[in-house]
Amino acid sequence: MIPLFDHHPAMASRLPRVPLLKWPTPVFCAERLGEAINVPGLYVKQDGFSGAVIGGNKVRKLEFILGRARALGARHVLTFGCAGSNHALATAVHAKTAGMGATLLLLPQANARYVRENLLAAHGAGARLVHCRTPLAMSAKTAVEALRARRATGAAPFVIPVGGSSPEGVAGFVSAAFELARQVEQGLLPEPDEIYLPMGSMGTAAGLALGIWAAGLKSRVMAVRVVDPTLANEAGLHLLVRRTSRLLQEAEPRFPDPPAMARVKIVDGFLGQGYARFTREGAAAVVLARETEGLSLEGTYTGKTLAALIYRARAGDLSGKTILFWNTHNARDLSPHVVSRDWRELPRPFHPYFKELVQPLDRC
Repeated sequence: MIPLFDHHPAMASRLPRVPLLKWPTPVFCAERLGEAINVPGLYVKQDGFSGAVIGGNKVRKLEFILGRARALGARHVLTFGCAGSNHALATAVHAKTAGMGATLLLLPQANARYVRENLLAAHGAGARLVHCRTPLAMSAKTAVEALRARRATGAAPFVIPVGGSSPEGVAGFVSAAFELARQVEQGLLPEPDEIYLPMGSMGTAAGLALGIWAAGLKSRVMAVRVVDPTLANEAGLHLLVRRTSRLLQEAEPRFPDPPAMARVKIVDGFLGQGYARFTREGAAAVVLARETEGLSLEGTYTGKTLAALIYRARAGDLSGKTILFWNTHNARDLSPHVVSRDWRELPRPFHPYFKELVQPLDRC
């Protein structure tokens, strides 16, 4: 039984779930990386191993989202993202595990090696990939794809929001906080003073902040913004926390009601030129993590997050503190799922990602 249900058993029968998660994900003291940035008390939580085929933070969300979809009788799911969306790929892989089809509606983004890999892996998982030039075009195509899925399966498809950041998805990271509390109790790490993670669709930050409050931890979530502030902001984060709290209280009235923005701070200054556009600081952080600890990071989310941590460390803001870097990036090898795939089998609008160079900071 997952940690959230251990503490609130009544929820187990009221929150449907598809078991996908390999938990607890490892946590370790990153001594070499900590020494390099002068943070002796640096730990890493490796959510990259959260799933058997593909890991990362999306697995925790999809357990509850796909559970809800199955409970409603859906046989197909629709979701959204940019071309290299980790969430879209995870949805494709885990929907297949749950016996459902998946349609991914994808917007353009800056090219990177992981974009190519994710597109091929999603195609290999059997997902339908739909290119959308603009958000407006995405809205129109969503209606068309929903009708297509209904006709094919005889049931309405379940629509998953960007990043899986619905209250059901956020509940997965509430449970992650209870998992962390258990690892602290087991002596695997001291209780962190600060926890660094990327904030895009806000679900990971909202769930962890809510769960930390409910689990009785005093850690502060440092949510490093990696998208435009119009898409991820304090008002939206607060609303997501409140909506998730209401969902959990409907399942278990004794679940605590947190104060606004408890245990979370939004960290700015590391987005650079925009979403999915790598920064020099982020690229340097990716290299440092690989060379010191063998960690697999990337330039869109985790590299920028580690760059924020490094900046604060070198400014002396983390002196004497226990710091946890929550690595949300997939650590599973996707090459077996893409090596035999031909990019020419993808819909034509995705071909330029394989013909054109990746952005310069992704070439090292």
